[in-house]
Amino acid sequence: MLEKFEAIKMRFEEVGKQITDPSIIADMKRYVKLNQEYRRLDDLVKAFEDYQRIINNIQEAKELIAEETDEEMKEMAKEEISENEALVAPKEQEIKMLLVPADPEDAKNAIIEIRGGTGGDEAALFAGDLFKMYSKYAEKKGWRVEVTNSNEGTLGGFKEIVMKISGENVYGTMKFEAGVHRVQRVPQTETQGRVHTSAATVAVLPEAEEFDIDLRESDIRKDTYCSSGPGGQSVNTTYSAIRLTHTPTGIVVTCQDQKSQLKNLAKAMAELRTRIYNMEHQKYLDDISSKRKTMVSSGDRSAKIRTYNWPQGRVTDHRINLTLYSLQNIINGDIEEVIEKLRVEENSERLKESEL
Repeated sequence: MLEKFEAIKMRFEEVGKQITDPSIIADMKRYVKLNQEYRRLDDLVKAFEDYQRIINNIQEAKELIAEETDEEMKEMAKEEISENEALVAPKEQEIKMLLVPADPEDAKNAIIEIRGGTGGDEAALFAGDLFKMYSKYAEKKGWRVEVTNSNEGTLGGFKEIVMKISGENVYGTMKFEAGVHRVQRVPQTETQGRVHTSAATVAVLPEAEEFDIDLRESDIRKDTYCSSGPGGQSVNTTYSAIRLTHTPTGIVVTCQDQKSQLKNLAKAMAELRTRIYNMEHQKYLDDISSKRKTMVSSGDRSAKIRTYNWPQGRVTDHRINLTLYSLQNIINGDIEEVIEKLRVEENSERLKESEL
């Protein structure tokens, strides 16, 4: 394993020089990719240095035992060997995982779209619960949440809500949430106390950067209209809401979150770029999901991934057969444990795939 270290260290130093080159800084697409590679190599170099230090400690302790006559010193050296040998396998596993190429999309911000599915008003209320869950989780992570479009349900919640979450490694974390989420509980509209099953669909898209997609103005039709919903005096009086239609793909996005037409246009353009970019990204997801058996982050909107059972206070993730009896905490944004277990499963899949 240490034989790979020198080549990786040389590449790390080379990339470090390149990202300070003015000609590369001017090429934003290349500069961003090199920065991502530099961060990944930095983690690898640190892991290799730790590994090398562990191996050196073992070797030095063995030499001490061979040369030393003092029994107490020998015992101390044996303890040091035992402690360091216990660190070898975990550090080797960490390095193997770091050597598996990361999904280049993981570092991006994410566009998350939550839609109430089967279940009418109850589905819209559940979509509102999911929005609250992700908003609180993002707050705990120090991420920024911006709602770009929403359509409220009759009794509350949302028939549909679209938000952008910005921060470090957002897509790499939130991609595990894509799919159908089911809820089992007594609806507010139910007088007989019977448990109903409703559903909401979550789509998670990596946000496209401006340089990822070359959008031609001639391919976009822009419509303006009066915004609806909360927003003060400007609602239904100014044409601030934006609808963009991309003619070649038929993709339509709307944004009415801001009172300013220009701000809504900027948000709508960002979302349009993302949706076009993700047509290609989905092909990539489909390709790798066909190669993996479990595929915990396929991005498939039709896959039933999780059930939230209110009467039993239970949340079950069907992809990894994980059941937790902490529903209220999870709805309040404590989803790190679920995501971490999904991440471990995906990393295991990627490691097996790289060894084939």
